Amino acid sequence: MKDLDWSNLSFGYLPTDYNVRCCYRNGKWGEIEVCSDEYLKLHMAATCLHYGQEAFEGLKAYRCPDGRVRVFRMDENALRLQSTCRGILMPEVPSELFMEMVTKVVRLNQEYVPTYESGATLYIRPLLIGTSAEVGVHPSDEYMFLIFVTPVGPYFKGGFASNPYVIIRDYDRSAPLGTGIYKVGGNYAASLKANSIAHEKGYACEFYLDAKEKKYIDECGAANFFGIKNNTYVTPKSTSILPSITNKSLMQLAEDFGMKVERRQIPEEELATFDEAGACGTAAVISPISYIDDLDTGKRYDFGPNPGPISTKLYNHLRGIQYGTEPDVHHWTTVVIG
Repeated sequence: MKDLDWSNLSFGYLPTDYNVRCCYRNGKWGEIEVCSDEYLKLHMAATCLHYGQEAFEGLKAYRCPDGRVRVFRMDENALRLQSTCRGILMPEVPSELFMEMVTKVVRLNQEYVPTYESGATLYIRPLLIGTSAEVGVHPSDEYMFLIFVTPVGPYFKGGFASNPYVIIRDYDRSAPLGTGIYKVGGNYAASLKANSIAHEKGYACEFYLDAKEKKYIDECGAANFFGIKNNTYVTPKSTSILPSITNKSLMQLAEDFGMKVERRQIPEEELATFDEAGACGTAAVISPISYIDDLDTGKRYDFGPNPGPISTKLYNHLRGIQYGTEPDVHHWTTVVIG
């Protein structure tokens, strides 16, 4: 294992030894290639650069107390990438190819999987880009699918700790019936300005309302929202929200705990009725929300300075499954290094 200070990692990029690549040409996928070069050679007119034909995923590998390395729900990441491919007219990456490449890149870079005690993980970034030269707005004929990995620490410096959020009305992350349900870079570019404003005002992240009416809860920055009340897990339903695999997992765990789960529109004023609230996604798992400020109305929706008991229970159980310390009754993890 590499001699790195695993306990002091940020959520940033560190070089590893290998990445894996596979190209799509003449209507079919080629062979998997192992590469040690961190750079790509692209045509200056490639569709990924001009017309946004690119999609990505994010998942993690965990070094577990039993000595094994597990990957969490990579089949779901494959399915979500396929949905994005259909949405922006790229060839679908077969699930078998996706999972084979994830397994291979983790094994090739196993010395970079952080120790269990550190709380750090190996972040896995699959990326699909259109590489054909086009001047008109057309889908590419050729594509490259690649996966790189990098060891990362907690997404938020405080780890599993409550953070303040702020409602931003002047910017939208995505529009109804737009690309919000797909994991494409343009959605994240659209969030950079609002995120910068939130940070300047001293908040951990921005909080979006729906783009059409500015009435309903949409997303927390780049993460899904959930609220807890009356033994019920409530999360928004919208045509502009990325379907989070973490959120999907938390909904299942909430049901396992005997809770009711509701996926529906959530009016902003309903925030005042929740006992707990959080943002969830691959990077942070759960980021509990201490309060949400609406600067336009002067309202503050307060959920307490510390993570709530149900959020904590959900977080600990999901992390336990990811690290192999809790029973994986839903068969969510795959042992890639035994």
